Amino acid sequence: MTGLYLSQITLSHFRSHKRAVIDCDARPVVLYGPNGAGKTNILEAVSLFSPGRGLRRSSAEDMTRRPEALGWKITGVLHSLHQVHELEIWSENGAARQTRIDGKAAPQTALGRIARVLWLIPAMDRLWIEGAEGRRRFLDRMTLSFLPDHADHALSYEKAMRERNRLLKDMVREPSWYAALEARMAESGAAMHAGRLAALEAISGAQEQAETAFPAATLELLCDMPAEAADLRAALAENRQRDLAAGRTLIGPHRADLYGVYAAKGVPAKDCSTGEQKALLVSLILANARALADDFGAPPLLLLDEVAAHLDADRQAALYDEICALGAQAWMTGTGPEMFAALGTRAQVLEVTETGGVSEVKKVA
Repeated sequence: MTGLYLSQITLSHFRSHKRAVIDCDARPVVLYGPNGAGKTNILEAVSLFSPGRGLRRSSAEDMTRRPEALGWKITGVLHSLHQVHELEIWSENGAARQTRIDGKAAPQTALGRIARVLWLIPAMDRLWIEGAEGRRRFLDRMTLSFLPDHADHALSYEKAMRERNRLLKDMVREPSWYAALEARMAESGAAMHAGRLAALEAISGAQEQAETAFPAATLELLCDMPAEAADLRAALAENRQRDLAAGRTLIGPHRADLYGVYAAKGVPAKDCSTGEQKALLVSLILANARALADDFGAPPLLLLDEVAAHLDADRQAALYDEICALGAQAWMTGTGPEMFAALGTRAQVLEVTETGGVSEVKKVA
């Protein structure tokens, strides 16, 4: 199996990093240091090498280093499927970020064709007990990892739905105003729904085939909508009166939810302990990575922020073993190197410190 990894990443005026250059190999990368030192900022920078808004979902303006606010730039040397790509992501004066691949301007979606990036961050620890929006986002990130075009379908659907909702709020009743919008929503919505189902099938298969120290999750897509585009278009038309009363669209993939169950115990994920919920999330990320290794031809880049939290020593060691067996370049953060002792020489270790508002990165091993 061919590899996927970064051999260099440079951050310029990005968050707390005035300038940082990290040279590395294909092994996992450990970033340790005190809270607030800038570890997660490095993971966020790596996450921007994939379509979307990154692991924090921040605007380009929010990513710029203060107080200079000059804009920022990230460059990377990406090894992917026997090819080497030079990546550049930047923003000037708070403007939307720009992308270049091998010196040529490219849309963000093009990144999904040469790289796959998955992440697990502390904000996701409450995935199962918070609202459906976070679970949809989690599901869409999984779907996007398999199907880069999923982002285009989602954008098309959301744009058409916003225009339809505006008509609904203005109490427009003329059918001709809705027809084209509903046709676009139906086509994109059906593609979104099919993509999500395909992703869940791939994740389920990857869990069943693996022997792992982490519990498997049974996943179900809860979505009360027709699966076929023609049927969804008809349903949107039939539902206009109810939508007019509500002032918004009440059916479609934007109303979907992801339901998870701790398979071995038959307990809904939302009712599991904090540690079990974390273990289920780790299990899903690993399953996603295994399925991608088969689908894409290489395991994805993994971004695991404070990954050891809520995992006991045995599960920490098991996680590191699985990452190394998978052959993934996992970028992991923690407050001290002792949390990653079980990795030994299988990882490269960097210390991240902060002095006077400026983050510094130093290679330790």
